[in-house]
Amino acid sequence: MTAAPLVRISPAVLDTLMSTLDVRFVGLSECLVSSGYRLELNGADAPGIHYNLAGTGKAYVGDDLVVDLAPHTLIVVPAHTPFHIEVARDQNAVPVAGENVVNVRETADGTIFKFVAGGGDPEIVLVCGFFMASYGASANLFETLTCPIVEQFAQGDHVDARLKLALSELIAQETGSGAMSAALLKQVIIAILRRSLTSANLWVERFSMLSAPQIALAFSYMAAHPGAAHTVQSLAQSAYLSRSAFMARFTEMIGKPPMIVLRDLRMRQAAQQLRATSLPIDHIAHDAGYENRSSFVRAFKKAFGSDPSDYRAKFKV
Repeated sequence: MTAAPLVRISPAVLDTLMSTLDVRFVGLSECLVSSGYRLELNGADAPGIHYNLAGTGKAYVGDDLVVDLAPHTLIVVPAHTPFHIEVARDQNAVPVAGENVVNVRETADGTIFKFVAGGGDPEIVLVCGFFMASYGASANLFETLTCPIVEQFAQGDHVDARLKLALSELIAQETGSGAMSAALLKQVIIAILRRSLTSANLWVERFSMLSAPQIALAFSYMAAHPGAAHTVQSLAQSAYLSRSAFMARFTEMIGKPPMIVLRDLRMRQAAQQLRATSLPIDHIAHDAGYENRSSFVRAFKKAFGSDPSDYRAKFKV
């Protein structure tokens, strides 16, 4: 009898991590591969989501992982990882490296690519999105991902519909297309993160944010309430760790010390309020956890290269 997978972090903590996550597209592509052809994609500077809409074949990730592609197979590839897709002409045939035809379209909200290997009706149709998912300048959720995520979804999960709609939005370039596409991609990422509560696949154990419940709990407090009076000691207590153990584990998991990450979370909140509200700057500084305006302005200028008033004026224009 197979043991049930362990819950790595609580649903409440995961919900906070998902709700406070910022997602944006770096590029979006459609990949078409005909029978007997191979499509090769070099490693990108950002992680990629590859979702198979139709057909069967094989995907090769990095140097050693082979994935059997079926409809609704989803693969998240870490940044800088080569990825290629093969479709055999028949069971005994070896795909050939057919010439790849690439159509590129630049849009205001990112780059749309269309990669074609072979001619005629494609056997494999994938939608691939390259993205950034972060909590501020120094906390990228997928930055420490070292192994691919592979999950099999179903038609009823509607992942394919969200990705196809995101592609259509970017092509249409109507008002709000970028925001709509990013929102749709975030829904896809949420679908992946939900799987972490029940999936027995190896990637969950290697996803640092999901495999360290104590650190994830402390980080969720920071992300949800960046302006609170957090200290290393208070965060360590929330994680039920000593101060030294918390500092070491947090830095290893996130890639930056907790107070650096907290500053970036505060700056992210302040920038959002400056763009979207008419709140006084003193009020925004207080919300971000700063007791006086001058220290807030110094931190903001260091983060964004301009003082808060100029930053707000630029977005109003």
